[in-house]
Amino acid sequence: GILLGSILVPLRITLAALFFLIVWPIARLRLAGLSKEERARPVTGWRSWLFHPIVWLLSRAVFFSLGFLWVKVKGRRADLKEAPVLVVAPHSSFLDMLVLFPTQLATVVSRSENTSLPVIGALLEFNQSVLVSRKDPESRKKAVTELIERLTSKGYWPQMLMFPEGTTTNGRALIKFKPGAFLAGVPVQPVLLRYPNKLDTVRWTYKGASWIEALWHTASQFYTNMTVEFLPVYNPSEEEKRDPNLYADNVQKLMAKALGVPATDYVMEGRVPVSTLGGLSLPLASPGRETLSLLRKNGLEAHEIEAALAKIIDRCLSGAQGSKANADELTSILFLKDKQTAVCICGLYSKDETVDLRQLYCSVSALMDFSNFKDLLHSAFKLFDHEGKGSLSSEELSDLMGALFGIPQHNTGALYAAASSRGLLTEENLLQVLTTHPTYQRVVNDYLQPEEAGSQLLLAPAANGKAVNNNGFTHSVNESLHHNKKFK
Repeated sequence: GILLGSILVPLRITLAALFFLIVWPIARLRLAGLSKEERARPVTGWRSWLFHPIVWLLSRAVFFSLGFLWVKVKGRRADLKEAPVLVVAPHSSFLDMLVLFPTQLATVVSRSENTSLPVIGALLEFNQSVLVSRKDPESRKKAVTELIERLTSKGYWPQMLMFPEGTTTNGRALIKFKPGAFLAGVPVQPVLLRYPNKLDTVRWTYKGASWIEALWHTASQFYTNMTVEFLPVYNPSEEEKRDPNLYADNVQKLMAKALGVPATDYVMEGRVPVSTLGGLSLPLASPGRETLSLLRKNGLEAHEIEAALAKIIDRCLSGAQGSKANADELTSILFLKDKQTAVCICGLYSKDETVDLRQLYCSVSALMDFSNFKDLLHSAFKLFDHEGKGSLSSEELSDLMGALFGIPQHNTGALYAAASSRGLLTEENLLQVLTTHPTYQRVVNDYLQPEEAGSQLLLAPAANGKAVNNNGFTHSVNESLHHNKKFK
C-alpha cells in the first residue's frame, strides 16, 4: 500500500483533478443563458445532445483515473416508461456515484448544501437534481412535491436514481429504506451494487476509515472492480401504492435477499444507527455499554465505577462546576490511567473532547443496577429539573431520555403527552408510564437493562401479517425478525 500509494495516488489524484477542472465550465454551459422558468423544465434539444455525452465521458474519465477501469453490468436497465426511478443499494461510499454511468447520468436527489462545492455544484446543476436541505422542513416538503411531480410526469422528466438508505453503510446489511422513492407509487427498478475485490477499500461509514483514507487506499490499488446488477422492474400492489413505507420495506427485503444480507429496521440519526419505538431512538451500539467496556479494559472494578458515578452525580447536583467535563477532567473523575480512554468516551457522546456528565451518569447507571430503575429515574429527574419545580418541560424530557440512551432524542412528544397530567410531567407520572405503558415498558425492560443481562437490542416492531404485491413477493414478519436476529 505504501509503495503503490506513493506512486499511484499522486498520479491518479492529479489526473482526476484535471478532468474535474475540464468538466466544470462545460457542465455550467448546459444551462447558461436560460431563465429560471426554463431551468425548471427538462433540458432538450442541442443543449442535451451536445453537452450530455461530453460530461458523461469526462466524468467517467475521473473514475477511470482513480482505478475503476471497467464496470461489469448485469441485467437490463429498464427504460423511463417501465420504471421512472432506479433504487440503488447498498450505499457504501461517495464512489457509488460511478453507477451513474451505466444509467446514463440519471437525475439524482442531493443536499442543497452540495451546490456550493466546486465542480460538484456545477454537476448537480447540469443534472437538474432535486435539491433538499436536511435542516429545513419546508425544503423537505418542497422536495417531496417536486419529486412526486417528476416521477408521475409520464416521461416528461428523465429517469431518476435514488439511494433509499439515505446514507452510507458497510454493506453487510440493508438499513431501513426511506419512503421518498416510493411516495409516487410508480414502478421502480432495484439496482444492486457490489465491489468484488480482495480488499474492501471503498466503503466509508460513520465509523472506521475517513473518506480521505478510503480514497487513498482505493487509488493505491492497480484497479478496483465494481458490478452493477439491474433486477426486474418492481410493480407495486394497490396496498403498497397507498402505503409508501410498506412499499419501501418490501423492496428492501427483495434487494436484501438478492444480495444475501439481512434487512434491518435501523435508520441513521446523526451518523448513529438506531431503531425507533414510541418515538424514542434506540442506538445500535449503546454509548453506555461501550463506556463500560472501555472502563473495564482500563482495569476499573465494579466498585470503582460506582464510586466514579457517585462523584459525577455529586458534581452535577452541586452545580458548582457544571455538568460539562473535558477529557482531562474526565480522566480524574473516572480514575483512568491515561487520557486517551477519556477522549474515546467523550467521542461516544459528542463530536469534541467534552462530555455532558449527566448523559454519562444516566446511560452507565442504567446498565449497572437495573433493579433500582426507580432510584435512577429519581436521580435523572433531579438532574434535569433545573428549577426544582417538580416537573419537566418537553425539552427537559427530551434531554432526560437522551441521557438514558446516550444519544439525543428529538421525538418525545408522544411520551410527554402520555406522562403529563394537566400540562405537568411529574416524576411519578413518568415512572408510571415507563413501567406500565406497553410500548415504553418494553423499551425499559429490553433496553435499559444491566450489562450482565446481555446486549439484546430492541428492534422496531412490524405490523402482523403478510403483504403480497403484484410481483408475487411476500413480506413475512417472521422472516424479517429471523434476518434481524442473524444480524444481531
